[in-house]
Amino acid sequence: MPDLSLVRFAGLRYEHEENAFRDEMLQAGYYAFFAFLEEFRAFLRAYGDDGIAEASSRIALARRLFPEAERISPSWARIWTEFERIAAGKNEAMAAVSPLERPGEWQVLIDNPHLPQQVVCYPDLAFLDAAYAYGYFSLELKPNENLKLQKTMTALLAQGDRSASLPAFD
Repeated sequence: MPDLSLVRFAGLRYEHEENAFRDEMLQAGYYAFFAFLEEFRAFLRAYGDDGIAEASSRIALARRLFPEAERISPSWARIWTEFERIAAGKNEAMAAVSPLERPGEWQVLIDNPHLPQQVVCYPDLAFLDAAYAYGYFSLELKPNENLKLQKTMTALLAQGDRSASLPAFD
């Protein structure tokens, strides 16, 4: 079985290597491409300031090698645009928050103040994970929805007594 990992993909330097990778991936099919995309998502979650250019070039290469990802699965019709927009949102967050301010606990909130619905909160995130989530959730914002990336400065945590919620069997 050929190596279809993101590590190999990142090391492609010549056109014949790119063509071989593309052909092997298309031959391997859905599950190999799914695994490749999951590795790609992990890379997008993990890269920092020094990986911005690399993220952009990886997405561009993937788009060039697999311009019709929907032929593998219809759900991937816009995967490269999705990845570009996630990276753009993450890059926006990294540009707005200096590296010195990043350590600590972060959270991402989604709210529509004009509708009587719950605020969605993704708490307890490291900055790079929160920046990725900010980019990811910016893809599908509806009119009047707010997306907020914020650092938790002070947090109190209380937990209920688990035994109080268990039924008593006498």
